[in-house]
Amino acid sequence: MSSSYGGTSAFDRLRARLDGRSRACEECGFVDEEGGWKAVTSGATVEYRRECPSCGTDHVRRYRL
Repeated sequence: MSSSYGGTSAFDRLRARLDGRSRACEECGFVDEEGGWKAVTSGATVEYRRECPSCGTDHVRRYRL
């Protein structure tokens, strides 16, 4: 089943939702039009990471499963 955010798995849909939000860095304000979120899971959590190419700040969103 697909949703308005695209993708077939819950992980794909959450990544699409994160990608649809503001891409401005929370630290320096740089807007990264090219970057996206990378997902890693441990089985108990899923962690989405994105690094600002301007200042190097690592943005993390962590969800417990």
